[in-house]
Amino acid sequence: MADEFDYIIIGAGSAGSILANRLSAGDATVCLLEAGPPDRNPWIHIPAGFTRTLANPKVNWLFESEPSEGTAGRPVYVPRGKTLGGSSSINGHIYNRGQRMDYDSWAQEGNRGWGYADILPYFKRGERRIGGPEQTGDEDFHGRDGELPVTDIDGPEPICDAFIDGAVGIGIPRNDDYNGATQAGVGYFQRVIENGRRVSAARAFLHPVKHRPNLDIRTNAHTQRILFDGARAVGVLYKKGDQTIELRARQEIILSSGSVGSPQLLQISGVGPAALLKDLGVEVVHDLPGVGENLSDHYLARMTARVKNARTINERARGLSLVKEVADYALRRKGLLAMSPSQVFVFWKSHPAMDQPDMQLIFTPATYKAGRIAQLEDEPGMTAATFGLRPLSRGYIRARTSNAGDAPIIQPNYLDHETDQQVTVAGLRLDRQLLTAPELAQYYDHEVVPGAELQTDDELLDFARSYGTTVFHLVGTCRMGAADRHNVVSDELKVHGIEGLRVVDASVMPTMPSANTNAATMMIAEKGADLILGKAPPPAAIL
Repeated sequence: MADEFDYIIIGAGSAGSILANRLSAGDATVCLLEAGPPDRNPWIHIPAGFTRTLANPKVNWLFESEPSEGTAGRPVYVPRGKTLGGSSSINGHIYNRGQRMDYDSWAQEGNRGWGYADILPYFKRGERRIGGPEQTGDEDFHGRDGELPVTDIDGPEPICDAFIDGAVGIGIPRNDDYNGATQAGVGYFQRVIENGRRVSAARAFLHPVKHRPNLDIRTNAHTQRILFDGARAVGVLYKKGDQTIELRARQEIILSSGSVGSPQLLQISGVGPAALLKDLGVEVVHDLPGVGENLSDHYLARMTARVKNARTINERARGLSLVKEVADYALRRKGLLAMSPSQVFVFWKSHPAMDQPDMQLIFTPATYKAGRIAQLEDEPGMTAATFGLRPLSRGYIRARTSNAGDAPIIQPNYLDHETDQQVTVAGLRLDRQLLTAPELAQYYDHEVVPGAELQTDDELLDFARSYGTTVFHLVGTCRMGAADRHNVVSDELKVHGIEGLRVVDASVMPTMPSANTNAATMMIAEKGADLILGKAPPPAAIL
Protein backbone atom coordinates (compact mmCIF):
# COMPACT_ATOMS: atom_id res chain seq x y z
CA MET A 1 0.00 0.00 0.00
CA ALA A 2 1.45 3.34 -1.02
CA ASP A 3 1.85 6.11 1.52
CA GLU A 4 -0.82 8.77 1.04
CA PHE A 5 -0.68 12.49 1.74
CA ASP A 6 -2.83 15.46 0.86
CA TYR A 7 0.14 17.20 -0.80
CA ILE A 8 3.43 15.92 -2.12
CA ILE A 9 6.14 18.55 -2.74
CA ILE A 10 9.06 17.53 -4.94
CA GLY A 11 12.15 19.55 -4.06
CA ALA A 12 13.10 21.23 -0.76
CA GLY A 13 14.77 24.32 -2.14
CA SER A 14 13.74 27.95 -1.73
CA ALA A 15 10.20 27.30 -2.97
CA GLY A 16 9.69 23.84 -1.49
CA SER A 17 10.77 24.89 2.00
CA ILE A 18 8.21 27.70 2.10
CA LEU A 19 5.46 25.52 0.62
CA ALA A 20 6.07 22.81 3.21
CA ASN A 21 5.77 25.41 5.96
CA ARG A 22 2.60 27.08 4.67
CA LEU A 23 0.74 23.95 3.50
CA SER A 24 1.35 22.11 6.78
CA ALA A 25 0.23 25.04 8.94
CA GLY A 26 -3.29 23.59 9.02
CA ASP A 27 -4.51 20.02 9.13
CA ALA A 28 -3.35 18.92 5.66
CA THR A 29 -0.78 16.15 5.50
CA VAL A 30 2.35 17.07 3.53
CA CYS A 31 5.29 15.04 2.29
CA LEU A 32 8.41 16.92 1.18
CA LEU A 33 10.87 14.99 -1.00
CA GLU A 34 14.48 16.13 -1.36
CA ALA A 35 16.97 14.29 -3.55
CA GLY A 36 19.93 15.48 -1.51
CA PRO A 37 20.94 14.99 2.12
CA PRO A 38 19.98 17.00 5.20
CA ASP A 39 21.73 20.38 5.42
CA ARG A 40 24.19 19.31 8.12
CA ASN A 41 27.33 20.19 6.17
CA PRO A 42 28.91 22.97 8.32
CA TRP A 43 30.10 24.89 5.25
CA ILE A 44 26.48 25.54 4.29
CA HIS A 45 25.95 27.67 7.37
CA ILE A 46 29.20 29.67 7.31
CA PRO A 47 28.79 32.51 4.78
CA ALA A 48 32.29 32.11 3.35
CA GLY A 49 31.62 28.37 3.04
CA PHE A 50 30.21 28.93 -0.45
CA THR A 51 33.79 28.39 -1.67
CA ARG A 52 33.48 24.78 -0.46
CA THR A 53 29.88 23.98 -1.36
CA LEU A 54 30.22 25.20 -4.95
CA ALA A 55 32.44 22.22 -5.73
CA ASN A 56 30.99 19.60 -3.39
CA PRO A 57 29.02 16.84 -5.16
CA LYS A 58 27.35 15.86 -1.88
CA VAL A 59 25.34 19.11 -1.80
CA ASN A 60 25.60 20.28 -5.42
CA TRP A 61 24.44 18.72 -8.67
CA LEU A 62 27.56 20.09 -10.44
CA PHE A 63 25.81 20.47 -13.80
CA GLU A 64 27.46 21.83 -16.95
CA SER A 65 25.90 23.64 -19.87
CA GLU A 66 26.38 22.58 -23.46
CA PRO A 67 29.10 24.43 -25.41
CA SER A 68 27.90 27.29 -27.58
CA GLU A 69 29.16 30.08 -29.78
CA GLY A 70 28.35 32.55 -27.00
CA THR A 71 30.81 30.80 -24.68
CA ALA A 72 33.54 30.32 -27.33
CA GLY A 73 32.78 26.61 -27.53
CA ARG A 74 33.10 26.06 -23.76
CA PRO A 75 30.75 24.29 -21.39
CA VAL A 76 29.88 26.50 -18.41
CA TYR A 77 29.69 25.15 -14.88
CA VAL A 78 26.08 25.37 -13.58
CA PRO A 79 25.85 24.71 -9.83
CA ARG A 80 22.48 23.72 -8.34
CA GLY A 81 21.86 22.96 -4.68
CA LYS A 82 21.24 19.34 -3.69
CA THR A 83 20.28 19.49 -0.02
CA LEU A 84 17.60 20.97 2.19
CA GLY A 85 17.36 24.60 1.13
CA GLY A 86 18.45 23.78 -2.42
CA SER A 87 20.43 26.55 -4.06
CA SER A 88 19.68 28.89 -1.14
CA SER A 89 22.12 26.68 0.82
CA ILE A 90 25.00 27.31 -1.59
CA ASN A 91 24.32 30.69 -3.22
CA GLY A 92 25.85 34.13 -2.61
CA HIS A 93 23.37 35.26 0.10
CA ILE A 94 22.10 38.30 -1.83
CA TYR A 95 18.52 39.49 -1.30
CA ASN A 96 17.37 41.31 -4.44
CA ARG A 97 13.78 41.60 -5.65
CA GLY A 98 14.07 43.39 -8.97
CA GLN A 99 12.13 46.25 -10.51
CA ARG A 100 8.44 47.04 -10.44
CA MET A 101 8.29 46.80 -14.25
CA ASP A 102 9.44 43.15 -14.13
CA TYR A 103 6.26 41.98 -12.43
CA ASP A 104 3.94 44.47 -14.11
CA SER A 105 5.08 42.96 -17.42
CA TRP A 106 4.07 39.49 -16.17
CA ALA A 107 0.60 40.83 -15.44
CA GLN A 108 0.43 42.64 -18.79
CA GLU A 109 0.95 39.27 -20.48
CA GLY A 110 -2.34 38.13 -18.92
CA ASN A 111 -1.10 36.62 -15.66
CA ARG A 112 -3.74 37.84 -13.23
CA GLY A 113 -2.55 38.79 -9.78
CA TRP A 114 1.16 38.95 -10.66
CA GLY A 115 1.64 42.73 -10.99
CA TYR A 116 4.01 44.44 -8.59
CA ALA A 117 1.26 45.83 -6.34
CA ASP A 118 -0.18 42.29 -6.11
CA ILE A 119 3.04 40.48 -5.27
CA LEU A 120 4.69 43.05 -2.97
CA PRO A 121 2.67 41.76 0.04
CA TYR A 122 4.12 38.29 -0.63
CA PHE A 123 7.67 39.65 -0.62
CA LYS A 124 6.90 41.33 2.68
CA ARG A 125 5.17 38.30 4.25
CA GLY A 126 8.29 36.19 4.65
CA GLU A 127 10.76 39.06 5.25
CA ARG A 128 12.19 40.15 8.57
CA ARG A 129 14.09 43.27 7.58
CA ILE A 130 16.69 44.09 10.21
CA GLY A 131 17.99 47.65 10.21
CA GLY A 132 17.60 49.43 6.90
CA PRO A 133 17.05 53.11 6.19
CA GLU A 134 14.73 54.84 8.60
CA GLN A 135 12.94 56.84 5.97
CA THR A 136 9.35 57.66 5.11
CA GLY A 137 7.83 54.85 3.12
CA ASP A 138 10.31 52.18 4.25
CA GLU A 139 7.55 50.04 5.75
CA ASP A 140 5.65 50.25 2.47
CA PHE A 141 8.27 48.00 0.92
CA HIS A 142 9.57 45.82 3.76
CA GLY A 143 8.28 43.26 6.20
CA ARG A 144 9.53 43.13 9.77
CA ASP A 145 7.83 40.01 11.11
CA GLY A 146 8.64 37.23 8.63
CA GLU A 147 10.95 34.25 9.00
CA LEU A 148 13.72 35.35 6.60
CA PRO A 149 16.19 37.87 8.07
CA VAL A 150 17.40 40.47 5.58
CA THR A 151 20.39 42.34 6.93
CA ASP A 152 22.93 44.96 5.90
CA ILE A 153 26.67 44.48 5.36
CA ASP A 154 28.45 44.22 8.70
CA GLY A 155 31.59 46.38 8.84
CA PRO A 156 32.06 47.84 5.34
CA GLU A 157 35.60 47.80 3.90
CA PRO A 158 37.39 51.13 3.16
CA ILE A 159 38.09 49.95 -0.38
CA CYS A 160 34.35 49.37 -0.87
CA ASP A 161 33.58 52.85 0.43
CA ALA A 162 36.06 54.28 -2.08
CA PHE A 163 34.43 52.31 -4.91
CA ILE A 164 31.00 53.69 -3.97
CA ASP A 165 32.43 57.22 -3.87
CA GLY A 166 33.83 56.66 -7.35
CA ALA A 167 30.45 55.58 -8.69
CA VAL A 168 28.80 58.65 -7.16
CA GLY A 169 31.55 60.72 -8.74
CA ILE A 170 30.49 59.73 -12.25
CA GLY A 171 26.83 60.50 -11.59
CA ILE A 172 25.42 57.24 -10.21
CA PRO A 173 23.25 58.12 -7.18
CA ARG A 174 23.80 56.57 -3.77
CA ASN A 175 20.91 54.21 -2.98
CA ASP A 176 20.48 52.84 0.52
CA ASP A 177 17.55 50.59 -0.40
CA TYR A 178 17.51 49.05 -3.88
CA ASN A 179 14.58 46.87 -2.75
CA GLY A 180 12.53 49.97 -2.01
CA ALA A 181 11.03 52.66 -4.21
CA THR A 182 13.79 52.57 -6.84
CA GLN A 183 16.54 50.17 -7.81
CA ALA A 184 18.94 52.50 -9.62
CA GLY A 185 22.12 53.51 -7.86
CA VAL A 186 25.09 52.23 -5.86
CA GLY A 187 25.43 50.95 -2.30
CA TYR A 188 25.87 47.89 -0.13
CA PHE A 189 23.97 44.68 -0.74
CA GLN A 190 21.24 43.37 1.53
CA ARG A 191 21.76 39.71 2.33
CA VAL A 192 20.29 36.75 4.21
CA ILE A 193 22.96 36.46 6.88
CA GLU A 194 22.16 36.81 10.57
CA ASN A 195 24.64 36.72 13.45
CA GLY A 196 27.35 35.57 11.08
CA ARG A 197 25.40 32.59 9.70
CA ARG A 198 23.75 31.88 6.37
CA VAL A 199 19.98 31.72 6.59
CA SER A 200 18.84 29.41 3.82
CA ALA A 201 15.19 28.88 3.00
CA ALA A 202 15.40 25.60 4.90
CA ARG A 203 16.81 27.24 8.01
CA ALA A 204 14.25 30.07 7.91
CA PHE A 205 11.09 28.21 6.92
CA LEU A 206 11.61 24.46 7.26
CA HIS A 207 13.60 23.75 10.40
CA PRO A 208 11.23 25.65 12.74
CA VAL A 209 8.32 23.41 11.67
CA LYS A 210 10.05 20.10 10.92
CA HIS A 211 8.47 18.40 13.94
CA ARG A 212 4.89 19.08 12.89
CA PRO A 213 3.11 15.70 12.97
CA ASN A 214 1.47 16.34 9.60
CA LEU A 215 4.78 17.16 7.82
CA ASP A 216 6.98 14.30 6.60
CA ILE A 217 10.40 15.45 5.30
CA ARG A 218 12.28 12.77 3.37
CA THR A 219 15.87 13.43 2.32
CA ASN A 220 18.04 11.38 -0.06
CA ALA A 221 14.73 10.73 -1.80
CA HIS A 222 15.25 11.24 -5.54
CA THR A 223 11.96 11.40 -7.44
CA GLN A 224 12.06 9.20 -10.54
CA ARG A 225 8.74 10.14 -12.13
CA ILE A 226 5.26 11.45 -11.54
CA LEU A 227 2.41 8.94 -11.82
CA PHE A 228 -0.79 9.69 -13.73
CA ASP A 229 -4.28 8.29 -13.96
CA GLY A 230 -5.27 9.56 -17.38
CA ALA A 231 -4.66 13.30 -17.29
CA ARG A 232 -4.52 13.53 -13.48
CA ALA A 233 -1.31 13.39 -11.44
CA VAL A 234 -1.92 10.94 -8.62
CA GLY A 235 1.46 9.97 -7.18
CA VAL A 236 5.22 9.78 -7.46
CA LEU A 237 7.94 7.17 -7.47
CA TYR A 238 11.17 7.99 -5.66
CA LYS A 239 14.36 6.14 -4.91
CA LYS A 240 16.06 6.01 -1.55
CA GLY A 241 19.19 3.90 -1.76
CA ASP A 242 18.21 0.68 -3.51
CA GLN A 243 14.51 1.05 -2.68
CA THR A 244 11.87 2.43 -5.03
CA ILE A 245 8.93 3.84 -3.08
CA GLU A 246 5.53 4.97 -4.28
CA LEU A 247 3.56 7.84 -2.75
CA ARG A 248 0.00 8.94 -3.51
CA ALA A 249 -1.46 12.45 -3.32
CA ARG A 250 -5.09 12.99 -2.34
CA GLN A 251 -5.09 16.65 -3.36
CA GLU A 252 -2.10 17.83 -5.43
CA ILE A 253 1.49 17.20 -6.38
CA ILE A 254 3.65 20.33 -6.40
CA LEU A 255 6.82 20.30 -8.45
CA SER A 256 9.48 22.61 -6.96
CA SER A 257 12.68 21.18 -8.37
CA GLY A 258 13.88 24.38 -10.06
CA SER A 259 14.44 25.45 -13.63
CA VAL A 260 16.57 22.39 -14.37
CA GLY A 261 14.88 19.69 -12.33
CA SER A 262 11.22 20.56 -12.88
CA PRO A 263 11.18 20.39 -16.71
CA GLN A 264 13.37 17.29 -16.69
CA LEU A 265 11.00 15.45 -14.33
CA LEU A 266 7.95 16.52 -16.35
CA GLN A 267 9.57 15.24 -19.54
CA ILE A 268 10.60 11.84 -18.21
CA SER A 269 7.12 11.50 -16.67
CA GLY A 270 5.42 11.99 -20.04
CA VAL A 271 4.58 15.73 -20.06
CA GLY A 272 6.47 17.76 -22.63
CA PRO A 273 7.24 17.97 -26.35
CA ALA A 274 5.89 14.74 -27.86
CA ALA A 275 8.78 14.32 -30.29
CA LEU A 276 11.36 14.56 -27.49
CA LEU A 277 9.43 12.12 -25.29
CA LYS A 278 9.22 9.59 -28.09
CA ASP A 279 12.96 9.88 -28.69
CA LEU A 280 13.46 9.16 -24.99
CA GLY A 281 11.17 6.17 -25.12
CA VAL A 282 8.72 7.84 -22.73
CA GLU A 283 4.97 7.32 -23.10
CA VAL A 284 3.29 10.64 -23.89
CA VAL A 285 0.81 11.63 -21.19
CA HIS A 286 0.35 15.16 -22.52
CA ASP A 287 2.03 16.90 -25.45
CA LEU A 288 3.14 20.23 -23.95
CA PRO A 289 5.80 21.76 -26.23
CA GLY A 290 6.84 24.55 -23.86
CA VAL A 291 8.25 22.25 -21.17
CA GLY A 292 11.98 22.95 -20.98
CA GLU A 293 11.94 25.86 -23.43
CA ASN A 294 12.37 29.60 -22.66
CA LEU A 295 15.48 29.05 -20.51
CA SER A 296 17.03 32.34 -19.43
CA ASP A 297 20.10 33.00 -17.27
CA HIS A 298 22.34 35.87 -16.26
CA TYR A 299 25.81 35.73 -17.83
CA LEU A 300 28.63 37.43 -15.93
CA ALA A 301 31.85 38.96 -17.23
CA ARG A 302 34.52 39.86 -14.65
CA MET A 303 37.18 42.55 -14.65
CA THR A 304 39.93 42.37 -12.04
CA ALA A 305 42.67 44.69 -10.85
CA ARG A 306 45.68 44.40 -8.59
CA VAL A 307 45.42 46.40 -5.34
CA LYS A 308 47.98 48.49 -3.48
CA ASN A 309 47.94 50.14 -0.04
CA ALA A 310 45.27 47.81 1.32
CA ARG A 311 44.75 44.22 2.46
CA THR A 312 42.09 42.39 0.49
CA ILE A 313 40.23 39.16 1.10
CA ASN A 314 42.95 37.33 -0.86
CA GLU A 315 45.60 37.87 1.84
CA ARG A 316 43.18 37.56 4.74
CA ALA A 317 42.21 34.05 3.61
CA ARG A 318 45.58 32.35 4.09
CA GLY A 319 48.33 31.74 6.63
CA LEU A 320 48.31 33.39 10.03
CA SER A 321 45.71 35.91 8.87
CA LEU A 322 43.25 33.09 8.24
CA VAL A 323 43.91 31.68 11.71
CA LYS A 324 42.97 35.07 13.16
CA GLU A 325 39.86 35.23 11.00
CA VAL A 326 38.77 31.78 12.13
CA ALA A 327 39.24 32.82 15.76
CA ASP A 328 37.28 36.02 15.18
CA TYR A 329 34.44 34.03 13.66
CA ALA A 330 34.45 31.43 16.43
CA LEU A 331 34.36 34.08 19.15
CA ARG A 332 32.23 36.83 17.63
CA ARG A 333 30.75 35.51 14.34
CA LYS A 334 32.54 38.41 12.65
CA GLY A 335 35.19 38.95 10.00
CA LEU A 336 36.02 37.24 6.75
CA LEU A 337 34.05 34.04 7.34
CA ALA A 338 30.88 36.04 8.00
CA MET A 339 31.09 37.94 4.70
CA SER A 340 29.04 37.40 1.55
CA PRO A 341 31.06 37.07 -1.68
CA SER A 342 29.65 40.30 -3.13
CA GLN A 343 29.76 43.54 -1.17
CA VAL A 344 28.68 46.45 -3.37
CA PHE A 345 26.00 46.75 -6.04
CA VAL A 346 25.60 49.11 -8.96
CA PHE A 347 22.32 49.09 -10.88
CA TRP A 348 22.75 51.26 -13.92
CA LYS A 349 21.94 51.82 -17.58
CA SER A 350 23.90 50.62 -20.60
CA HIS A 351 22.70 53.72 -22.50
CA PRO A 352 21.70 57.14 -21.11
CA ALA A 353 18.38 57.07 -22.99
CA MET A 354 17.11 54.11 -20.93
CA ASP A 355 14.44 54.71 -18.28
CA GLN A 356 15.52 51.92 -15.91
CA PRO A 357 18.77 50.08 -15.16
CA ASP A 358 19.51 47.15 -17.42
CA MET A 359 22.86 46.19 -15.87
CA GLN A 360 23.92 44.92 -12.45
CA LEU A 361 27.51 45.36 -11.33
CA ILE A 362 28.92 43.61 -8.29
CA PHE A 363 32.13 44.63 -6.54
CA THR A 364 34.24 42.81 -3.99
CA PRO A 365 37.79 43.32 -2.67
CA ALA A 366 38.89 39.88 -3.84
CA THR A 367 39.94 38.03 -7.01
CA TYR A 368 39.67 34.37 -7.95
CA LYS A 369 41.99 32.08 -9.90
CA ALA A 370 41.09 31.56 -13.54
CA GLY A 371 39.51 28.17 -14.15
CA ARG A 372 39.20 27.38 -10.42
CA ILE A 373 35.87 27.30 -8.64
CA ALA A 374 35.89 30.01 -5.94
CA GLN A 375 39.64 29.72 -5.28
CA LEU A 376 41.20 33.03 -4.27
CA GLU A 377 44.37 34.40 -5.82
CA ASP A 378 47.40 34.95 -3.62
CA GLU A 379 48.09 38.58 -4.55
CA PRO A 380 45.83 41.45 -3.41
CA GLY A 381 43.03 42.15 -5.86
CA MET A 382 39.54 43.48 -6.47
CA THR A 383 36.81 42.45 -8.89
CA ALA A 384 34.09 44.37 -10.69
CA ALA A 385 31.72 42.09 -12.60
CA THR A 386 28.64 42.94 -14.64
CA PHE A 387 25.67 41.18 -16.21
CA GLY A 388 22.67 42.30 -18.20
CA LEU A 389 19.57 42.29 -16.01
CA ARG A 390 17.01 41.25 -18.63
CA PRO A 391 18.71 38.92 -21.13
CA LEU A 392 16.92 38.26 -24.39
CA SER A 393 18.84 35.09 -25.29
CA ARG A 394 16.77 31.94 -24.81
CA GLY A 395 17.78 28.32 -24.46
CA TYR A 396 16.33 25.03 -23.22
CA ILE A 397 16.49 22.11 -20.77
CA ARG A 398 15.98 18.66 -22.26
CA ALA A 399 16.16 15.27 -20.61
CA ARG A 400 19.13 13.37 -22.00
CA THR A 401 17.63 9.98 -21.14
CA SER A 402 14.51 8.72 -19.37
CA ASN A 403 16.61 8.16 -16.23
CA ALA A 404 16.16 10.81 -13.53
CA GLY A 405 19.74 10.25 -12.41
CA ASP A 406 21.25 11.37 -15.72
CA ALA A 407 22.08 15.06 -16.01
CA PRO A 408 19.85 16.81 -18.58
CA ILE A 409 20.97 18.87 -21.54
CA ILE A 410 21.36 22.49 -20.41
CA GLN A 411 21.72 25.01 -23.24
CA PRO A 412 21.19 28.65 -22.19
CA ASN A 413 22.52 30.05 -25.51
CA TYR A 414 24.42 32.77 -23.68
CA LEU A 415 25.01 36.00 -25.64
CA ASP A 416 22.95 34.68 -28.55
CA HIS A 417 20.96 37.92 -28.81
CA GLU A 418 22.71 41.03 -30.11
CA THR A 419 21.28 43.19 -27.32
CA ASP A 420 22.84 40.91 -24.70
CA GLN A 421 26.18 41.33 -26.45
CA GLN A 422 25.87 45.12 -26.43
CA VAL A 423 24.90 45.26 -22.74
CA THR A 424 27.80 42.96 -21.82
CA VAL A 425 30.33 45.20 -23.56
CA ALA A 426 28.79 48.29 -21.96
CA GLY A 427 29.07 46.58 -18.59
CA LEU A 428 32.77 45.85 -19.05
CA ARG A 429 33.37 49.47 -19.99
CA LEU A 430 31.55 50.58 -16.83
CA ASP A 431 33.67 48.15 -14.78
CA ARG A 432 36.82 49.73 -16.18
CA GLN A 433 35.56 53.27 -15.64
CA LEU A 434 34.74 52.59 -12.00
CA LEU A 435 37.95 50.72 -11.20
CA THR A 436 39.98 53.64 -12.56
CA ALA A 437 37.89 56.34 -10.87
CA PRO A 438 39.94 58.98 -8.99
CA GLU A 439 38.32 58.03 -5.70
CA LEU A 440 39.81 54.52 -5.99
CA ALA A 441 43.25 55.65 -7.17
CA GLN A 442 44.94 55.11 -3.79
CA TYR A 443 44.07 51.37 -4.08
CA TYR A 444 44.13 50.72 -7.83
CA ASP A 445 47.43 49.41 -9.18
CA HIS A 446 46.71 48.00 -12.63
CA GLU A 447 44.15 45.98 -14.57
CA VAL A 448 44.81 42.25 -14.66
CA VAL A 449 41.80 40.78 -16.48
CA PRO A 450 41.04 41.20 -19.33
CA GLY A 451 44.04 43.56 -19.62
CA ALA A 452 44.26 47.17 -20.71
CA GLU A 453 45.31 46.14 -24.22
CA LEU A 454 41.75 44.99 -24.97
CA GLN A 455 39.90 48.13 -26.04
CA THR A 456 37.51 47.55 -28.94
CA ASP A 457 33.96 46.26 -28.61
CA ASP A 458 34.89 43.10 -30.51
CA GLU A 459 37.85 42.43 -28.22
CA LEU A 460 35.77 42.87 -25.08
CA LEU A 461 32.96 40.70 -26.46
CA ASP A 462 35.42 37.95 -27.37
CA PHE A 463 36.80 38.14 -23.84
CA ALA A 464 33.30 37.79 -22.38
CA ARG A 465 32.61 34.79 -24.58
CA SER A 466 35.85 33.12 -23.56
CA TYR A 467 35.74 33.75 -19.82
CA GLY A 468 32.16 34.56 -18.82
CA THR A 469 30.23 32.46 -16.32
CA THR A 470 26.70 31.89 -15.10
CA VAL A 471 25.37 33.86 -12.13
CA PHE A 472 23.29 30.77 -11.20
CA HIS A 473 19.96 32.46 -12.08
CA LEU A 474 18.25 29.95 -14.37
CA VAL A 475 14.54 30.67 -14.89
CA GLY A 476 11.64 30.25 -17.29
CA THR A 477 11.57 26.60 -18.34
CA CYS A 478 7.95 26.01 -17.18
CA ARG A 479 6.70 29.38 -18.31
CA MET A 480 3.56 30.90 -16.80
CA GLY A 481 0.91 32.14 -19.21
CA ALA A 482 -2.25 31.31 -21.15
CA ALA A 483 -2.52 27.83 -22.62
CA ASP A 484 -0.55 27.74 -25.88
CA ARG A 485 2.54 26.10 -27.36
CA HIS A 486 4.93 28.22 -25.29
CA ASN A 487 3.44 28.23 -21.79
CA VAL A 488 3.43 25.39 -19.27
CA VAL A 489 1.43 26.62 -16.27
CA SER A 490 -1.52 28.95 -15.78
CA ASP A 491 -1.44 32.04 -13.59
CA GLU A 492 -2.60 29.70 -10.81
CA LEU A 493 0.57 27.66 -11.49
CA LYS A 494 -1.45 24.63 -12.66
CA VAL A 495 0.12 22.58 -15.46
CA HIS A 496 -1.92 23.10 -18.63
CA GLY A 497 -3.86 19.99 -19.61
CA ILE A 498 -3.12 18.13 -16.37
CA GLU A 499 -5.13 17.95 -13.14
CA GLY A 500 -3.65 17.77 -9.66
CA LEU A 501 -0.22 19.09 -10.65
CA ARG A 502 1.38 22.51 -10.19
CA VAL A 503 4.86 23.90 -10.67
CA VAL A 504 5.97 26.40 -8.04
CA ASP A 505 9.56 27.57 -8.46
CA ALA A 506 11.76 29.84 -10.62
CA SER A 507 10.90 27.87 -13.75
CA VAL A 508 7.45 29.51 -13.97
CA MET A 509 8.87 33.03 -14.43
CA PRO A 510 7.79 34.26 -17.88
CA THR A 511 10.83 36.54 -18.10
CA MET A 512 13.90 37.18 -16.00
CA PRO A 513 13.42 39.67 -13.17
CA SER A 514 16.03 42.43 -12.95
CA ALA A 515 17.64 40.72 -9.97
CA ASN A 516 19.23 37.73 -8.36
CA THR A 517 16.40 35.23 -8.42
CA ASN A 518 16.18 33.77 -4.90
CA ALA A 519 13.91 36.49 -3.48
CA ALA A 520 11.49 36.24 -6.41
CA THR A 521 11.41 32.44 -6.09
CA MET A 522 10.40 32.71 -2.45
CA MET A 523 7.71 35.23 -3.36
CA ILE A 524 6.33 32.79 -5.93
CA ALA A 525 6.17 30.10 -3.23
CA GLU A 526 4.32 32.41 -0.84
CA LYS A 527 1.73 33.23 -3.49
CA GLY A 528 1.66 29.63 -4.69
CA ALA A 529 0.76 28.41 -1.21
CA ASP A 530 -2.25 30.74 -1.11
CA LEU A 531 -3.34 29.54 -4.56
CA ILE A 532 -3.10 25.90 -3.52
CA LEU A 533 -5.00 26.46 -0.29
CA GLY A 534 -7.62 28.62 -1.98
CA LYS A 535 -6.88 31.60 0.24
CA ALA A 536 -7.85 35.11 -0.80
CA PRO A 537 -4.78 37.16 -1.72
CA PRO A 538 -3.73 39.99 0.60
CA PRO A 539 -4.83 43.48 -0.46
CA ALA A 540 -2.72 44.91 -3.25
CA ALA A 541 -0.12 47.43 -2.14
CA ILE A 542 -0.97 51.11 -2.56
CA LEU A 543 2.17 52.84 -3.80
